Formats: sequence, C-alpha cells, structure tokens
Amino acid sequence: MSDKMHGKGLSAGRVGLISAAVIGMSCIAPAYTLSGGLGPTASVVGEYIPAIFLVSFIPMLLVAMGYKELNQSMPDSGTTFTWATRAFGPIVGWLGGWGLLAATILVLSNLAGIAVDFFYLLLSQITGNPEVAELTRNVPINIATCFVMISIATAISYRGLDTTKFVQYALVGFQIAVLVFFSVVAIWKTANGQAFDATPYSWEWLNPFGVESFSAFAAGVSLSVFIYWGWDVVLTMTEETKGSHATPGKAATLTIFMIVTLYQLIAFSMIGFAGTGDGEYGLGNPDIQENIFAALSGPVLGPLAIIMSIAVLGSSAASLQSTVIGPARTMLAMGYYGALPKRFASITPRFQSPGFATIVSAAVSFVFYAIMRVLSEAVLWDTITALGMMVCFYYGITAFACVWYFRHDAFDSISHAFNRFFAPLIGGTLLLVFFFQTSYDAMDPSYGSGSSLFGVGLVFILGTTVLVLGVVALAITWWRNPAFFRGETLTKGKPGDPLISVDSVFNLD
Repeated sequence: MSDKMHGKGLSAGRVGLISAAVIGMSCIAPAYTLSGGLGPTASVVGEYIPAIFLVSFIPMLLVAMGYKELNQSMPDSGTTFTWATRAFGPIVGWLGGWGLLAATILVLSNLAGIAVDFFYLLLSQITGNPEVAELTRNVPINIATCFVMISIATAISYRGLDTTKFVQYALVGFQIAVLVFFSVVAIWKTANGQAFDATPYSWEWLNPFGVESFSAFAAGVSLSVFIYWGWDVVLTMTEETKGSHATPGKAATLTIFMIVTLYQLIAFSMIGFAGTGDGEYGLGNPDIQENIFAALSGPVLGPLAIIMSIAVLGSSAASLQSTVIGPARTMLAMGYYGALPKRFASITPRFQSPGFATIVSAAVSFVFYAIMRVLSEAVLWDTITALGMMVCFYYGITAFACVWYFRHDAFDSISHAFNRFFAPLIGGTLLLVFFFQTSYDAMDPSYGSGSSLFGVGLVFILGTTVLVLGVVALAITWWRNPAFFRGETLTKGKPGDPLISVDSVFNLD
C-alpha cells in the first residue's frame, strides 16, 4: 500500500521519462565530472580506472533499486529526508536531508570552478591569446565570474522545469556527442601511433583486485562515486513527473546505465592514449589532474579542441542549472514538514517552483565556493573528494531506510526480497564502508591535493566540518521548530501507516 504524500503546490505532470533522464544526465554532467574526476581517480588507482568505475557503478545501481521502491511507495520531493524520517524518525531523516544538501552545495561550488576555468580557456582559444586562460587564476575575477554563472543558472531554475528541460536537451546532446567523438579520435590516434603514451588495451584494467591496497581502492571508489552523483535529481522532481510512482525510478535506472557505458568508453580511450604516467599529458601528472580535458583536448583533437571547451563549459553550465533543482526541492519538503522555517515551503505563483529555496541553495553554494577559493588553490580536487564522502553518507542512509521501512513485507515475493532488502542492504553497506575508510585516510595531510590545516588533511576537515554543522543546524532547528522533531508533521512508520497532515499545523493549503 502506497503512502499518500501531500501536494506542495508544484506543477504536476510537466516531465516525462525522456525529459527526466536528460535532466538526470545533465545533473551528472559527464563532460564536467570526468574533467574534474578522472585525474584524481587516476592518481590513486592508476590504470585500474575502468575497474573502479564499474565497482562504483554497482553500489549506485543497488541503491537506485532501493530508491525506486521508496519512490513507488512515497513519491515525495524530499527523497532522502522524507524516506529516512518515515523509516528511522526525525533525527536521522533530518541528517540525511542535510547530507544531500551538503553534497549539492559542494558539487555546485565545484561545478562553478570548472565552468570558470573552461570559460576563460574558451575565450583564450577564440582570441588566440594564452594569457586570457590565466585569468581564472586571478581570485577576484574567478569569484566574480562564478557569481555571474550561478546567478544565470539560478534564474533559469527559478522559472521551473518547463524552461529547464528545453535548455537541457541541446546541452546534454552536444556534450555526449563531443565525448564520443573525443574518445573515437583518441582510439584512432592510439591505433595509428599518434598517441602521447600509447598503452596496449588490457582486460586487466577491469580487475578491481589489481588495485594495490584497500585504502587506494576505497579512495578510488569515493572519488568515482562523484562521477555518478546526480541521478537522484529525477526523484526530487517526482511530484512534477508524469506517472510519479513509476517514471522517476525508471528514469534513474536508465540514466545510470547510459552513463556507465559512456564512462567505460572514455576511460579506455584515455588510458590507451595518454597512459597513467606523470609525463606532460599522462593521467598521473599532478599538474593536469584537476582538469584533464583542458590538457588533453589539444593533443587529441588538434584544431578542434575548442569543441571540448564548449562541451565542458556547456556541461558545467547545464549541470549548475539542473543541480539547483535537487536541493531546492529538498528544502521545499523540509520547510513543508516543518524541518526548516516555513518560508522554504513557499512556491512562486507564476512558475510553480520553490523560488525561495532555489535562491538560498544557490547563494549558500556561491559563498562556500568563494571561501574555498580564497583558502585553497586546490579547491576543485578537495571538494570532489569531500563530495564523494557526503554522497556515500546520504546514499547509504537512504539505502538502509529502504531496508528498514519495508522490513515487514520485504520477503512477500522474490522481486521484493531483492529490490527492497538485498540490493539496498549491500549497496548501502558498501557505500558506508567506503565512507568510513575514506574519512580515516583523509586525516593524512598528504591526502587529496596535499592541503592541510593544523596537520590534518583539508579533505577530512571539509567533510567533518560539514557534518558537525549539520548537527548544529539540527539543534537550532529543533529549538525553533520542535513540532517536526516531536513527530507532529511527519511520522515514523511502515507502509500503510497514516501521515499526520501538516495542513493544520502550518495552514499551507
């Protein structure tokens, strides 16, 4: 029996299966994520990148099955927040929602950084002036450009999903076409002896047991989890999707399968062309690892390198805009159920979108980016690693919420046993193991970019600070809005148990 979630004023039926999958792929942003994530992953696992990409895909797929079951029972824009609250109660639910919001803030800041880098690289290629590309290293200029880009993305998201999906079709289609073309050219040049460091293709690259240590393995998975992150945005749109019980889950699964296929093609082509050494264009060269495509687009594509700059810039810009969708709708749900101030539950009358929450999520992301850019030259690398930790955290909570929520009827059929129990249990366990292992390793000052504060790795400080801030924010929220934490606005329970209506508490309808 499905739980009937209350309407929040969002515009229903605006997004279909293909539109949802396109927005999901846009949020993942393959051109952007690989440009920022391929290098750091190569630095810890070398030529076993394809194996790590496959291993990272497995918990994502298993967790997605749990997401699909939860969405069918409780289609709600709050996703992790709502589902974990129903399964475990308000404290775990609130922290799960915080993990989702924190991960999004981290990725938005990283998206902005990549977008700024490629914006000035593109201008440099157009003008033929290499000095223009160096403007991205000017901190005030970088931060000001970031502000403009986030503002534009926020304005589009503010206008609702109708505007969002039409922008995404063109940008997603273009970046995928460029990535496939880039990979094919790299493979062709490798076969014709024109590669930088031609490396014979090997099935061994798919062997996860070849990675030198479990620490390296866990670090690689945490980093590459980043490249899959974003598919769950389709579930935050569930109340605006046609067939809200089934379509979002199908779109999420379709998105993940398309992405893993594309990633394997790119990983094999890049290792074959550039190798994993520390030479000028080698994937192991720390000087290019923050932005692999910026370094390799010239050697691979020659005079056509500008299309890669356009693709990554478009990918970053599109993902900036689509990524804002998730936290805005999570904040909307948290405001609706009283876990955040009532203002977050407000809907714009004209666009039927969570306008206030959209603006807040973008503003917080910009402030975080500005602070990190001033503190660390390696902001992109370190936020990617910290993001992987946050994603493992809240995906893991959601997976276990599925197991616990459906515990009484998980074994009433074979499909339920797999989708509601075994798949999310295994996926969630793997992600939490990677979370704790990476957290431990991240305390080393040499971890990630090598940046540290007081002798502790910056990645660990970032991740820990975010979680501690979550506990502090929870305490403040409990003090200001106790009704949610008393179970008066969203109750813990199992399928079929009634929800306590928030209408009488907040009079939102």
